[in-house]
Amino acid sequence: MSLQKSVFLLFSVFAFIVVKAQEIPIKHTIGEKYNDRYKYSNLLTISDNEKGGTILVRAYYTGMILRPKGYFIETYDENLQLVNEYNYKLKNGNFVDGYVRNGQVYLLFLDYNYDTFSYDYVVHRSPMEDMNFTQETILSIRSDEVREPLDRNYYNRNFASGFTTSVLFDDAKSAFVISTHFKKGKNNQHFIYLFDTSLNKVITHDFSAEVEEKNYSFENIAFSKNLQSAYIVGKAYFKKKRFQTSERKFQYEMIKISSAGAQIQTFDDPAKYSEALKPVFANDKLLCLGFYADRKDNRYNGLSYFEVDPSDLSLKAKKYNPFSSQFMMDKFGREDDKQVKNLVFKNVTVNQDGSILYNAEEYFVTTSVQANSSGGRVKIERFHYNDIISAKLNTSGDVEWIRNINKAEVTQGDGAYASYSSYCKNGKTYFFISTAAENPQLLSGDRLLFKQGLSRNRNVFAIQLDEGGKISFEKLIDDKDARLPLMVSAPLVDTKNDNLLFYAKRGTKKQLVKVAIQ
Repeated sequence: MSLQKSVFLLFSVFAFIVVKAQEIPIKHTIGEKYNDRYKYSNLLTISDNEKGGTILVRAYYTGMILRPKGYFIETYDENLQLVNEYNYKLKNGNFVDGYVRNGQVYLLFLDYNYDTFSYDYVVHRSPMEDMNFTQETILSIRSDEVREPLDRNYYNRNFASGFTTSVLFDDAKSAFVISTHFKKGKNNQHFIYLFDTSLNKVITHDFSAEVEEKNYSFENIAFSKNLQSAYIVGKAYFKKKRFQTSERKFQYEMIKISSAGAQIQTFDDPAKYSEALKPVFANDKLLCLGFYADRKDNRYNGLSYFEVDPSDLSLKAKKYNPFSSQFMMDKFGREDDKQVKNLVFKNVTVNQDGSILYNAEEYFVTTSVQANSSGGRVKIERFHYNDIISAKLNTSGDVEWIRNINKAEVTQGDGAYASYSSYCKNGKTYFFISTAAENPQLLSGDRLLFKQGLSRNRNVFAIQLDEGGKISFEKLIDDKDARLPLMVSAPLVDTKNDNLLFYAKRGTKKQLVKVAIQ
């Protein structure tokens, strides 16, 4: 081979590598690694501190038998430098959620008051500059104490417990709703309360008439711009109907709560049963997006799109888009037994042209019984975070493409390290996953499979879906560069600067990692 040809070949290979490296326009910054006094903790909330920095709240556990002992609050500046730590020693708190507004930290708890025999929603509030928490009870409901009153996820509802309650924030945390359902004998009361983030009670609605025949498990929420109306979507479980073992016992409903009262809209059609719906405002349109099944079992068959009139909840448009052959090939290859199940809506983005990008995840829980060290038997729950489903709809609700990214994850511990996060910019969707595998496994039909792997350290991969749904990927962060695993499913998303901020922690070491989409 001539020198000229060798130089040309070398240049061509170099050019290909450069183009490949620039295919996904993402940069990352790894912050300084810090020592941490609490080895065992869970990240509860991560927020913008309104000064370009970040504030995190963790629950920590100590003792021979690990027990919750308090809440550790960390503040970082815009350069990912740790500037302040505060130990809020509060035992036996039942944390619900937290946020930052107007220079103050708000932590919402659900406590049982043994003096008044009531469940109290209590807000602990402190200025960020000088941590000094005060407490304020914003809601109190009389009830006997029950085992698990707070509905932390909609797979675990127990309507027979006597008292159940749930809290829903929208994605922007612009307001929140508290739902309380108390049942004892003939007393069956369900109330819905709307609060703004300054803790003003905007609406109180008596929803008791609806729970005579149905129990409600609320899942997602959207608010009007003036925060005077809440649009809640969830499952309504029928109490007195007879069902076959394989049939679902619920239907999805949207409930509008305002000062004028409540309105309800259902979505099911003959042979079209809604699944995993999420309300979202697309400019002036109120949409309800999700999936549907063509029979009353746990199989999904496609994407659903509903446009709802915000004033009276009448349906202005609806579309059912069956899963495409490309999607089924992505997910199953050439397998004959093709059943899509257990999809959970993650997020949605409305592009400037009005098209819609949304994604979901295949999520389910399995249980088993194992022997413990003392010879007894314990029930073990395993949480499975599997395939990513991503779709694009046009302004009329017709599907442009839908793709599946094969992923297999299972954990018994902190779910923040599993699953994924996503971000949309300029019509492209970017996914971030953490895996101990060095590279995805290449399957037939140009399909990719990301597995957990066995290494203790984790790589972070970025996956891009372009405007046409074409998939590309690259290793964003090597496990040799970031020795601490990222809480990849719990980032702080900065839409103004197109950044995602991840918290990384193992044992007594911690750091922040910033990912910027160019």
